[in-house]
Amino acid sequence: MKRITRTAALTVGALIAALGLPSTAAHADDALPRVDLRVLVVSDGGPAVDAVAAELEAAGTPYTEVDLTRSDRPAVDAGFLADTVDGRPRARYQAVVLPNDNPFPAGSPEMAALAAYERTYGIPQVDAYTYARPEAGLQDPVHGGYAGSVDGVRAEVTAAGRAGPFGYLDGQVPFEDNSPDVSESYAYLSKPVAGADFTPYVEAAIPGRTGKGSLVGEYRHDGRRELVVTFVYNQHQQQFRLLARGIVDWMTGGVHLGASRNYFAVHVDDVLAADDRWDTELNCTPGDVDCPEGEGTPDPIRMTPADVDHAVSWQREQNFTLDLAYNGAGSVDHREDNGGADPLADRLVAERDRFRWINHTYTHAFLGCEQDTTVVPWRCATHADGSTKWVSRTAVSDEIATNRVWGRTAGLPLHDDELVTGEHSGLKVLPQQPEDNPNLAPALADNGIAWLASDNSRDPVQRRVGPATTVSRYPMNVFFNAGRAVEQVDEYNWIYTGRAQGGSGICEDNPATTTCLPAPLDTATGYTGHIVPLETRIALGHVLANDPRPHFIHQSNLAEDRIAYPVLDGVLDGYEALFADSTPVVNLRMKDIGRELQRRAAWAAALRGGQVTAHRIGGTVTVEAPDGTTVTATMPTGTTLAGGAFGEAYAGRASGWTPSAGQPLTLTLPSSATAGADTGPVPSPRTRPTKPAPDTRVPAGVSDRVPYTARS
Repeated sequence: MKRITRTAALTVGALIAALGLPSTAAHADDALPRVDLRVLVVSDGGPAVDAVAAELEAAGTPYTEVDLTRSDRPAVDAGFLADTVDGRPRARYQAVVLPNDNPFPAGSPEMAALAAYERTYGIPQVDAYTYARPEAGLQDPVHGGYAGSVDGVRAEVTAAGRAGPFGYLDGQVPFEDNSPDVSESYAYLSKPVAGADFTPYVEAAIPGRTGKGSLVGEYRHDGRRELVVTFVYNQHQQQFRLLARGIVDWMTGGVHLGASRNYFAVHVDDVLAADDRWDTELNCTPGDVDCPEGEGTPDPIRMTPADVDHAVSWQREQNFTLDLAYNGAGSVDHREDNGGADPLADRLVAERDRFRWINHTYTHAFLGCEQDTTVVPWRCATHADGSTKWVSRTAVSDEIATNRVWGRTAGLPLHDDELVTGEHSGLKVLPQQPEDNPNLAPALADNGIAWLASDNSRDPVQRRVGPATTVSRYPMNVFFNAGRAVEQVDEYNWIYTGRAQGGSGICEDNPATTTCLPAPLDTATGYTGHIVPLETRIALGHVLANDPRPHFIHQSNLAEDRIAYPVLDGVLDGYEALFADSTPVVNLRMKDIGRELQRRAAWAAALRGGQVTAHRIGGTVTVEAPDGTTVTATMPTGTTLAGGAFGEAYAGRASGWTPSAGQPLTLTLPSSATAGADTGPVPSPRTRPTKPAPDTRVPAGVSDRVPYTARS
């Protein structure tokens, strides 16, 4: 033991000398070290480190990964961690993420190098998932703690956590429990070691004992700071999604490239039109392409003025705006059939400024290939030579332009460059239409369309279609052909049960389908008891994933039983219960979502190409990016850029996008963010031997994601 201690101490001293650091007396500004805004992620291939890396990736925060399982990986030594630039010491990484508090062998020079680096430059370390032990500032769980499953546990953010990196949360951190048959979480709950400088940030009750144990906490020791996480997770689980922002904020001190927000937008398609109703006897939708021609009697669902009033009232109560995708012909046809009267259109027009509006084409015509509906499923009609018959450029253009004219005449506050085609038609539809209608792009150009909706379930990657860029939308499993809960459940049962139970068999043909049912739902209780909580969890998962893509439902879901509202309320009310007022849901219109996705893609490409660098010296952050690149960053509130305030307030920080003209961007941090920071190297304290962290348990439900279910 004494030999290991002496070796570690000598190694640290040699490393500090090798780093070429100034003496402790040198504290002038020109002696402050440069710290690059990049995170070092040391991975063992486990889900916890992968989750942190995924959070950095999604936010656009640059990181370098060292894979411990690769024999050709670089050595984590003094030269890898730090060097000198223009005579100034440089820390290459602003933070370090490790699989646990020490993933290296006993006496490892790499762990010694990391410890020396962290002490010297004040670099924080995240232990992504570690055993609770004295080396991490915690008592061993056998001494009054707990080691085991925390499925369904409701953890809490402590007062220190709310005052610190998790201040954007309201307090509760519920752990998922999606399956009674699969273990989905595991934790080591224990109290800090007596005398340790350990501050719990997130705690949970210790089963069978009084008091609480730490799940996330900060351990200060030997001139270093560690964020000690003692539960395992993957990037999709709600508990991680809630804490991910705070983990990044802690490790970067709220100063990093990239940004993250929580988005929710809902498009309501087919407004003014009517949607055909599901037939519970025929198991298809008369009047639509899933029923053989002439079978059944169409029974349309259409909103009423009372439904409009309810939507307006709901929006006011939830402080949320719906996007209405409208079909003008729906009103024209209704007036022709009803002596010129259309109370629905009149009410919508009277309340037009309460909503956002999107052109959904005039008649909701299918704008891809010409459909042959004499067979189910439909197929593309063909010419004599076998080539596809396409809807013409003129027909596509007329659908766009005529609907725009109707909307302008009605005084709708339109943005002419947005478009949602009926059923996302014109874009490829597998298996029948494996390519876009070649006449779609020219028609979009004819009408100045810049943003075109696509279906995320079949066309998720943003792409160009002529002059337009796609904005993929999440379909909610609240069906277009259901205005009543019983219809929704009946169709849901048919789709997601096996053939032996009278269902479609889709789950037998596609085992990866995540919403399959072991038995049909009760039509009286299945909607509120199963479908609503399940759809709520899925949509809320998107909201918590820094994902701006909108969701879409249909006007039928706001009519009759108004079955969309329980899901929407579940998302918004559930969100409000989890987050502080400083972290509101961001509700963008379609074109702004498209721009956000477009900027992210360009930013990610610039990072991959090594075209962006950023560093901090004291209270100044400098970012260099190519001309035309829009830079994204998160900074402390009060940060300035060119004499003005930087970014917008969100989650206790300032974040946003800033265009680069090819010249360095210089941001000045507020004094509150620089007090005591970057004051140069500190004397090396007495060091202690480092022991490799014990193996930790990873349950099957973390290694392999358990799909969302209706479980609470």
